[in-house]
Amino acid sequence: MLTTLSIQNIVLIDKLTLELADGLCALTGETGAGKSILLDAMGLVLGARANTGLIRAGEDQASVTAVVDASALPAVQQALTALEFDTGEDLILRRVITRDGRSRAFVNDQPVSIGTLKTIGSHLVEIHGQFDTQGLLDAASHGLLLDSFGNLTDARQGVQRAWDHWQEAEKARQALAEDIARARAEEDYLRHALGELDELAPEVGEEDALAARRTQLMHREKVMEALASAAGELSGDDSGGSRRLAAGRRSLERIADKLGDAFDRIVEPLDRAQSELDEAVAALDNVLADLDHDPRGLEDIEDRLFSIRQLARKHNVQPDQLPGLRQSFAEKLSMIDDQSAHLDKAARASAAARDAYTKAASLLTQGRTSAADTLDQAVMTELAPLKLGKAVFVSELTALDEDHWGPSGAERVRFTVATNPGHKPGPIDKIASGGELARFMLALKVALRRVNAVPSLVFDEVDAGIGGAVADAVGERLARLGQDAQVLVVTHSPQVAARAAHHWQISKSDATDGLPATAITPLNSQARREEIARMLSGAEISDEARAAADKLLTSPT
Repeated sequence: MLTTLSIQNIVLIDKLTLELADGLCALTGETGAGKSILLDAMGLVLGARANTGLIRAGEDQASVTAVVDASALPAVQQALTALEFDTGEDLILRRVITRDGRSRAFVNDQPVSIGTLKTIGSHLVEIHGQFDTQGLLDAASHGLLLDSFGNLTDARQGVQRAWDHWQEAEKARQALAEDIARARAEEDYLRHALGELDELAPEVGEEDALAARRTQLMHREKVMEALASAAGELSGDDSGGSRRLAAGRRSLERIADKLGDAFDRIVEPLDRAQSELDEAVAALDNVLADLDHDPRGLEDIEDRLFSIRQLARKHNVQPDQLPGLRQSFAEKLSMIDDQSAHLDKAARASAAARDAYTKAASLLTQGRTSAADTLDQAVMTELAPLKLGKAVFVSELTALDEDHWGPSGAERVRFTVATNPGHKPGPIDKIASGGELARFMLALKVALRRVNAVPSLVFDEVDAGIGGAVADAVGERLARLGQDAQVLVVTHSPQVAARAAHHWQISKSDATDGLPATAITPLNSQARREEIARMLSGAEISDEARAAADKLLTSPT
């Protein structure tokens, strides 16, 4: 709750500190004493638009500081954590405006944007009356309030979970569909390219082999002549190489018994040389035979070599990479076929998630319909004593098209009113006048008081234009609200003031600088009696007024 409000240099207020309490707190005083200025200052520290006209004459800047006990406010703690603020028992909001139009905001002495200050302030205080209402006039909050009233938090969370699951499933389906669409856009090309590769069937290393073969064939006669000459020199018993090896071995055999183990060490390499020579001669013979009886002519080899190189250029790869490219194309085509099955599975998962969402949303709708009837009756019960007996309050549930479904359900929730019989209910702030609006808010707050998330409520002139029993009814409802929240009411009604647990008087006097100044004084029981008597009789307080004040102060329960 709001514990301290410190104001400096705001219009009639030069320097003022107000220590507040819980329950219903009444602020009273004569017209022009500065009650509205107090609310202006409060709105400023909660993030309202700054106006340099609020700065006291002769001063360069003005400031407002609010201290809030946030120890028992989990929603506020969560909001602060989301905004990356350290949480603690006390929360200090401060706003400074200067004559040149600059405005600065601080939370726990840390500079923040005005938007952040307003966001935090919206969790702390609601002001009803001459200011725009922060909470109940925001239709976006109506669904959450109705769900809290109807104990539908679990159902609402179920819808949230079902929505998240559906969206995840649908995103997965869409992503897969996009992947398949891109792959299918290439499918014709892939199948054509794979057909070309399969028809040519290139092999790794084939280009080098064909190029070498092509070189041989281009110089066939010269190559065959050289190969034949080499074969003649190396093959046969009369060849130089074989003859020398054989002659050397015979010489060694004649002295083998004299060489001992050395014979084997010498002869073994000679035998290996003879074997290698024989193998070389055989290879020469094979190459000669191959060239002499080549089934694939030079033209065929050149055609295939050209085809391989042309296909490699087409795909911008090296010829030896063509077999790998062929495998890649085959895998992509296989993936397209597989993805079609996966897409069917993803579509079924998305449809199942949608069904789960619609079931959860339908249960929430049923709960909201029942809760709306109960809330409407509760509010209507409060309206008659507040001189709004002919008004109608309706919690309106409007089914949404599927495109507008969301994590909070499949309908829009909006609180509407009609102040005149026969008129169609509409938004509260568009239908009700200023005084009616404050009383509508009071009735709605009373009905919702058990689920009210804002710890401090401020009502300005909620008793405007009423008196007697109606004013007493307003006071009784404010007192009921004060059982669950801190309620500050600026009032001219003695019936309302008498219901308060705490009472402050706002008055105007001259400050040390000679300018008018607003002061706020907490009233004890005797001073409170005098203030209520003044509110009853005016400037001249009569004994009758004091007696009436005593009666008002003792009658509320």
